[in-house]
Amino acid sequence: MRRLLLLVPILLLFCSGCGVYSFTGATIDGKTLNMHMLDNRARNVVPTLSQNLTSMIRQRILTQTGLTSVNTENADYDISGYITGYEVTVSGVQNTQTASQNRLTISVTIVFKNRKNSKADFTQSFSRFADFNASQTVQSVEGTLIETIGNLLAQDIFNKAFVNW
Repeated sequence: MRRLLLLVPILLLFCSGCGVYSFTGATIDGKTLNMHMLDNRARNVVPTLSQNLTSMIRQRILTQTGLTSVNTENADYDISGYITGYEVTVSGVQNTQTASQNRLTISVTIVFKNRKNSKADFTQSFSRFADFNASQTVQSVEGTLIETIGNLLAQDIFNKAFVNW
C-alpha cells in the first residue's frame, strides 16, 4: 500500500508532461488558442457586445485550460462565430395585461476547430437569457445582464469544446 502511495505522485508528475491536461473535467491536447472576434449579426446591435462576449469566452477558456492565446491560423484550437440574436421579450405578466418581467436573450453560433482532433470540430448555436423587472429599461440593466448571460454562454461553449457536454 505504501508503494502504491509513493507511485501515485510519480505517475502524476510523469503525466503532466504528456500534453494532456485536465482542469475542471477538461481534456486538452494542445497548447494554443486563436479566438476570433465574434461578428455581430443580430438585428439589435449593442456596440460593445461583440468585444465583451469574445473576451468572456476567451478568458473562460484560457483560465480553465492553461492554453496560450495566439493570433495565428496555426493554433491548436480555433474559435470563430457570430452573434445571431439580442432580443428583449416579455417573460412575466401581471394582471393579464401588464408586463412584470422582461427577458434579454443572447444567441451565438460558434465554429470550433480542433487541429489535433478534427472529430471534435463543431458548429453549434448557443442561447442564454436573464430576466429583469419590467419597471427597468434594458439600458439601465444591460451591463449586468450581458455579463451574466456572457458568463453562461462562455461556460456552455467551454463545456462543448473541452468537456464534450
